[in-house]
This record gives sequence, structure tokens and C-alpha cells, in this order.
Amino acid sequence: MTLADQYSSDGCAISFELFPPKTAEGINSLCENVERLMQFNPKYFTCTYGAGGSSQRTTLDVLERVKKLTKLPVASHLTCVGSNTDQLCEYLQRATDIGVDYIVALRGDPPKGSTEFSVTDGGLRYANELVDLIRAKFGDLGIAVAGYPEVHQEAVDAKTDLENLKRKVDAGADIVITQLFYDNADFYRFRDDCVAAGINVPIIPGVLPVTNFKQAQRIAGMCKAAIPASLESEMTRDDAPEHQFRVGVEHARKQTIDLLENGVPGIHYYVLNKSDAAVELLDGLQLAGQP
Repeated sequence: MTLADQYSSDGCAISFELFPPKTAEGINSLCENVERLMQFNPKYFTCTYGAGGSSQRTTLDVLERVKKLTKLPVASHLTCVGSNTDQLCEYLQRATDIGVDYIVALRGDPPKGSTEFSVTDGGLRYANELVDLIRAKFGDLGIAVAGYPEVHQEAVDAKTDLENLKRKVDAGADIVITQLFYDNADFYRFRDDCVAAGINVPIIPGVLPVTNFKQAQRIAGMCKAAIPASLESEMTRDDAPEHQFRVGVEHARKQTIDLLENGVPGIHYYVLNKSDAAVELLDGLQLAGQP
């Protein structure tokens, strides 16, 4: 089954994003949470890696364990940061050797301490070039690319951002997974703009169930996602952890229900290696593969 095929059946296909823990205890905890998430019949799991590729080895270790544990496809993030094309191909070969099925192909953020992306000697400047490389050298891998409902923070404007996305899709991407957003209207506008621009692959919304307001502020500041006034007001009304968790999960659940009602083919959840929030927000919802 190709990556695009994951979204061809009835219902809403879901997937979960993980990140590489720093300790063996963290990896064990991650695997326990993955086992809890399996009750929702996800189609696949993805795993990020640290800035500049600092945790690539751990990422592959995580994906190898998750694949053996779940028997599901797994996807590795891959960026252009800090690697030339030979090094990118070496990573892709290692990923293929352990059974990675898909790649989330990204340009990547500038390394810590830098404000601008710089090309590594012999490397790539744009994500569409990375998609080209994967298609040319590792054609059996599925490819996801990133979309930005509220426009990439470095883009000149929304039109330019969409043109960049179309280049990635035209290079051979199978699906688009969006950056997180807190207002579904931003996603629907983006989806309509993608269709108008001739982007005809599945557009998968990315949802982060925030469990405290400081977390929401920090993440929103990193990716320029606007926090709705209603969510901010409710989360700041009471700083008790239980209240913050309940408000954040309920907001993500309402987002999910609305997305389901508006016919999205899938939803990608940024779960931050935990399962409590995802289990609460997904409980009882009609998803692909659910009875």
C-alpha cells in the first residue's frame, strides 16, 4: 500500500508523530504509549529528529522498535540541514535497510543560533530538491511534505508559499501534512487554496492537543500559529494542571469532530510521545478501521 493509498478508504485515517527520546527509559515509555495509541487503528507512525540531524540514529532506533511493535508502516523525517547529498543518501539507505516505509521531506529550520537557512556544501536548498533526490534514488519510499495553513514564517506571502508547496508536490510528494493550527477555518481556507492551485494530493491536517497554555504559547511562537481568543481565555482562567489539560483536550476534540464532518481524509496528531490526551480526544469517534 502506497502512502497516498492510506487515505483512499472510507473514514478518516489517522497517524501519530513521535520524537526521539534522550534516554532508554524515554524510549520504553514511548513504546508503552504507542501500544495505547494502537487502539485507534492508526495507519502509520512518524518520528522527527533533532536540529541539524543530531538524533538521526535514535530516530531510526525508535522507528525500528515501533515497526516491530506495531507491524505498521513508519516514516522518518528528513531535512536538508547539515547534510550533503551523499550523506542524505546514506541516511535514506540506512532507513530503507531497517524497513522505513515513508519519508517526511523537509527543508528544515536553521540550526540553533542561526536566523537564516544556509546550504551545506554539496547539499540542497529546498524541500522540492529533497523530494527529487528521494524519487530518483529511492523511488519506492512514500513521501510526505509540509504545508502551512497560516503561511510559512519565511514566505513572502501566501501565494508564494503555495507555489513552493506545488513544487514539492510536482516533484513527487504523495501527501501534504500541515503544520499545527488551532482554528479550523485556517485549514479550510488553505485546503481550498491548494485545490485552486492544482495541488491534487491528500491534504492532511496536523493537530496538536495542547495540555497547558505555556506549552501552547511556546509552540505557537515557534510556528506562528495563532491561538484563538476563546481558547486563550479559557486556558488562562485557571492555571490548575487538570483544568489546562481538560480545556486543551476538549479544544482538540472539537477540532477533530469538525474536521471529520468536513470530510478530511485523515488527521495527523502531534502527540509529544504521550497518549493520555490523544486517548481522551479520540474516544468514541468514528475513524477509518474503527468498528
